[in-house]
Amino acid sequence: MTPVTVVGAGFAGCEAAWTLAQNGIPVTLWEMKPRKFSPAHHSPDFAELICSNSFKASRLESAAGLLKAEMERLGSLCVPCAKETAVAAGGALAVDRDRFSALVTEKIRSHPLITVREGEVTEIPDGNVIIATGPLTSEALSAAIGELISAEYLSFFDAAAPIVEASSIDMDKVFFAARYGRGDDDYINCPFDKEGYEKFAGELANAESVELKEFEKRDFKVYEGCMPIEVMARRGADTMRFGPLKPVGLRDPKTGHRPWAAVQLRRENEAGTLYNIVGFQTNLKFPEQKRVFSMIPGLEHAVFARYGVMHRNTFMNSPKLLHADFSLRSDPRIFFAGQMTGVEGYMESASSGLIAGIAMARRLRGLPPLELPETTMLGALTRYISSSTAEDFQPMGSNMGILPPLPEKIKGKAERYGALAARAMQDLEQTLRDLEA
Repeated sequence: MTPVTVVGAGFAGCEAAWTLAQNGIPVTLWEMKPRKFSPAHHSPDFAELICSNSFKASRLESAAGLLKAEMERLGSLCVPCAKETAVAAGGALAVDRDRFSALVTEKIRSHPLITVREGEVTEIPDGNVIIATGPLTSEALSAAIGELISAEYLSFFDAAAPIVEASSIDMDKVFFAARYGRGDDDYINCPFDKEGYEKFAGELANAESVELKEFEKRDFKVYEGCMPIEVMARRGADTMRFGPLKPVGLRDPKTGHRPWAAVQLRRENEAGTLYNIVGFQTNLKFPEQKRVFSMIPGLEHAVFARYGVMHRNTFMNSPKLLHADFSLRSDPRIFFAGQMTGVEGYMESASSGLIAGIAMARRLRGLPPLELPETTMLGALTRYISSSTAEDFQPMGSNMGILPPLPEKIKGKAERYGALAARAMQDLEQTLRDLEA
């Protein structure tokens, strides 16, 4: 059987290597640790947890729980290892980080079809390859990837605005209109009066930010032109009103007047289930984003599919570059996986490695591809990274907002999420039965 090279032994690389090996494909897995460490890594073990030790909610009727259930059904390595090393964390699946990484490492190293090689990979390997080197890919390999895909499609800093679920916006308080009076009425406008705006600006200016790591501070100059919204607020009460919140060309149909300021929301996906808060790149802590941004008219009860972030993160403009199976459009022998593809989160990274491994294995074995329905969390994520309609592609984690709406309207969020999860698992099972048949 044709061997495959996997580069990187993080969540995505381990999942890809395991999946290939379990399908009878010999794998050479390259990992630069312990010979060389990135600024954020310290352990020689694989699938190292950098920040939190939580893989988020366990319950099926949550986005994170649904993702893990689908992964486990498809033969994941990381999900069973997480369950075996779990620690008490209420409704979340949290792990003993050292035991988890050690268990993944032991399973990978002991597999008879996986050969681990230590050392930095600086060029794209020949033959069939899955590149899963993560958001802190080394400079040499980043340069090689940039040359392969064109450097304009590779970002080195993640500066993203929050995204909210459309169903959670109070449409009675907002209105549709064009941006700055140009084009079609494609933007949702959240109008501020003077008093509401000044209160919002004051809270925003005093909100608590995330402390950047030293290596991130060095790289922050890459995004000097992308000012955090809280920095704008600290520069004066009117700074935002003459920036992303300027109400030029707007007239609130409820009052007949131009708002004092207006936050605009732009459609994030084709289905219109997600909206991006335009111009709100931010480095605020997540609870602060929830608190302060919920002061925006119409977003009082907003469900955040993704909070804003600003950190060092190598990622690709995947919709321009990758198929839904994570293979490179211009060279199908090359697959990418992990955060560099635009999925965000531990298990999301692992899931991309799982899908890439399945796709590569089925191709090499002469089997038809696994095409996951968009009603599954895995299917929705792969479609997001390969066909996003966003003007400025940004990484995305699992969330119920990327799933197609249910045919029937269910008002309660818990009931709606439960129905979405049930549909996803049913459709996944049907897809697997059809494939086997």
